[in-house]
Formats: sequence, structure tokens, C-alpha cells
Amino acid sequence: MTIQPVSTSEHLTANREWLAALHGTDSTDTITLDLPLFTEGVHYHCGDGCEPYGRVLSGVPVGKVAESGLYGPYDPEAQCGRQILRGFVFAEAPFAPGQTRVPAALLWHGAVKASKVPGGIDVSRLAWHPRAAQIRFL
Repeated sequence: MTIQPVSTSEHLTANREWLAALHGTDSTDTITLDLPLFTEGVHYHCGDGCEPYGRVLSGVPVGKVAESGLYGPYDPEAQCGRQILRGFVFAEAPFAPGQTRVPAALLWHGAVKASKVPGGIDVSRLAWHPRAAQIRFL
């Protein structure tokens, strides 16, 4: 009898159709996402009970919750700080089952294809703010 070890690996590549140029991708900021604020199927995929992990999608627009300092999905109707677009989740952010805080990379300046943003974004509703992301929409 011969025993042959078998190994497998899986490579995932973030869907970055929303990214219009590489400008700004070399200077992302580290942020923490408040996962309960996000919507499964729109902002993240969890799959089979998040086993072995779920993932927040690349390209999700985010704002900063003033009270907690954590980031949630951008919402122009919010009154907690998320009404200011701070940027986009740059790379898919994996998380374990039950995890509520997720580290992520923030693209805060660059060029974005508005029609390809996960969950969509209405650029006509964006308001200028000194802390807002510096994004050119195509």
C-alpha cells in the first residue's frame, strides 16, 4: 500500500470592477467595520453559517459612525456620521462566524466606477465635507 499525501489550496481574488484606476491604492487606511450595520447579500457574503469565514465585499462604500469610531455602510439618510462618504472597502475583508468587528483597508482617494459599486451609490446625493473621501466618479 502506498500513501500519497494530497494538498489543496484555494485562491480568492476580490472583484474590483468598481475600481476605475490604481491611483490611491498604494495609500489605503486601516479601519474597523461594525459588521451588524451591514446587510448580508448586499455588503457581505456569509454562506454556510460563515464556515469557514464570511467576507465583506470589495467596493462597499462606508462612513464613520461618530459615537463608536467604527465604520458602517454609507447612508445619505443616516444621522450618525455614516451620511459622509469616507471611502470604499478596498480588499475583501474575511471574518469568522460570530465576529462583529472586521479589520479592512479603506480607499479614501482615487477613481471609482459608480455603476459597479456593490449595493449601488447615488452620486447625486453626495455632499461635500472636509472629512469626506476624495473620489472621482466615472
